[in-house]
Amino acid sequence: MASEVITVPSFATHADGVEHFFGTRLSCVSVTPGGASAPGSRHRDQAATVMVSVKQVHGTDALVVDRPVVQGEAFEGGWDALVTDQPGVMVTVRTADCVPVLLHDPVRRVVAAIHAGWRGAVAGIVPKTVALLVSRFGATIGRLQMAIGPSAGPCCYEVDEPVLARLREVFPEWQAVVKPVSRQRAHLDLRAFVRRQALADGLDAERITTVDACTICQPDLFFSYRREGVVNGTMVSGIALVSRR
Repeated sequence: MASEVITVPSFATHADGVEHFFGTRLSCVSVTPGGASAPGSRHRDQAATVMVSVKQVHGTDALVVDRPVVQGEAFEGGWDALVTDQPGVMVTVRTADCVPVLLHDPVRRVVAAIHAGWRGAVAGIVPKTVALLVSRFGATIGRLQMAIGPSAGPCCYEVDEPVLARLREVFPEWQAVVKPVSRQRAHLDLRAFVRRQALADGLDAERITTVDACTICQPDLFFSYRREGVVNGTMVSGIALVSRR
């Protein structure tokens, strides 16, 4: 039986002071965009945890949650990254082909969840969120842990010339993350692009873990906007600091 959620022990465990998950279409976890809610009754990490979700706009802005949050609290506006240093607050993102990215500094005890579609990735949402962790919370790039979750994979994610043109503008190594399929179309490895951005930013390769799963060609496990043509559902991914007692 397929798992409801995907966790990455090499990224973080409860012993590291962190709970995290990448959702699947089988997950019972659901959140209301723009608000805070308690986890679903079957979610294993529900005790004393409040999930925060926001409206996602394919941009690069981050919501900083640096105070306690109560269930039902609303967050007006649009963000594609959420950062918190508050134990018991699970920051979440929703995806259906875009890349969910989780970050954790185990010393400064700060975490982040990022929604990285091609627009956000090209615009630098991952490096910008890393810079925010450093400037606002004193995180150290060399000890940051990163987990890159399931997304549209290089086997299926075909993009056109406008996307490729933007990629060429901002990423000198663009050829390393694309495989041409015609004169003006190519398969894009968005997860590899995000990883290379992180490496260029100074993250340690051994501290970056990637879940090698394609949302497009695994319909039994994932929702996919590209495959289905409509948003039939999204996967929720999240990360939270464990309260220390």
